[in-house]
Amino acid sequence: MEDTLNKTQDVKQQEALHTDLLTVNMGPQHPATHGVLRVEIKTDSEIVVQATPYLGYLHRCMEKHSENLDYRGIIPFTDRMDYLGAMGMEWGYVHGVEKMLGTEIPERAEYIRIIVAELQRIASHLMYFGTYAIDLGAFTPFLYAFQDREEILRLFEELSGARLLYNYIWVGGVWNDITDDQLRRIDTFCTKMEENMKKYHDLVGMNAIFRDRTANVGVVTPEMAYQYGATGAVLRGSGVEWDLRKKKPYGYYEKFDFDVVTGKGEMGTVGDCWDRYYVRVFEIFESIKILRQALDGIEEGPIMGKVPKIIKLPKGEIYTKTECPRGELGYHIVSDGGKTPYRVKVKSSCFTHTSMLPELGKGQMIADFVATIGSIDIVLGEVDR
Repeated sequence: MEDTLNKTQDVKQQEALHTDLLTVNMGPQHPATHGVLRVEIKTDSEIVVQATPYLGYLHRCMEKHSENLDYRGIIPFTDRMDYLGAMGMEWGYVHGVEKMLGTEIPERAEYIRIIVAELQRIASHLMYFGTYAIDLGAFTPFLYAFQDREEILRLFEELSGARLLYNYIWVGGVWNDITDDQLRRIDTFCTKMEENMKKYHDLVGMNAIFRDRTANVGVVTPEMAYQYGATGAVLRGSGVEWDLRKKKPYGYYEKFDFDVVTGKGEMGTVGDCWDRYYVRVFEIFESIKILRQALDGIEEGPIMGKVPKIIKLPKGEIYTKTECPRGELGYHIVSDGGKTPYRVKVKSSCFTHTSMLPELGKGQMIADFVATIGSIDIVLGEVDR
């Protein structure tokens, strides 16, 4: 009886012991934070009690610069937001200017825009695929992904003269035409990429360790996605069938047949890290489907519409959004009728997804939090702008 009482007192004493939380800084220079993101996490042993992201390490005054540049001069600055998806950054901005200007885009230019945008989506998803595998301890998939991505970057280099920051999609069309030889190479690339992605998915997505690290981890419910305004693969990973290319088509997307990939909880819970992986990998197959239709449909013709030498937008404002590799990118352009915008405001999907980290991280193991950060696939250039 006395022993039992002593044990009970020991347990009460242990429960009454005060333990401090450990503060750990992940980043701003850390392989698991993807760019210069700093997340301050407070941990109770291996459990994350609180996660606070700190931004601004890559802030480059993009929006303020835009108030002092003419409308053409802003395009290269849009590249620098998401440098892994720069074609999409350019297209969104140019689309807004063209709508205010009332410019008609030649058909060939529209097709070229779709070709480069979908190639960019594949390149971006390959980057995610490779770096996410590294986050979870696998190095070889990174090499496979970069080998395929390199072919896209070489093509972009031929088209624009640059590998990452292109300044290729201009107001009225595109800067440079695409050759028949380049179109044939894209067709060959599509065939090879389709075969490779099947192998990569078997290698990584169906791997037991990868499934254990990502299934039922970092679950974003549809309600949570709506509350935070998530878009892109993060929203679709939660089972929501929403893609601007389908729901509110821009350019020539309404002419193309493709499916919107959504998470189904095949390995765990709908909206977990594995579902976000699944959406991005299978979106590559859908991009290939779009590319093949574009290659069949593209015809000879001009690549630039009629655009005044000095662009002056009518007084007013516009908000346009496009479906970029990491989600919806919105531009709010305000014109006072002059040569430079009065205001250019950018709505970033990466910023939105970063804001979800405190809620997602709470209660996770540290290792699972690393998997969660990688799964939302952010680029800090777009977050900080």
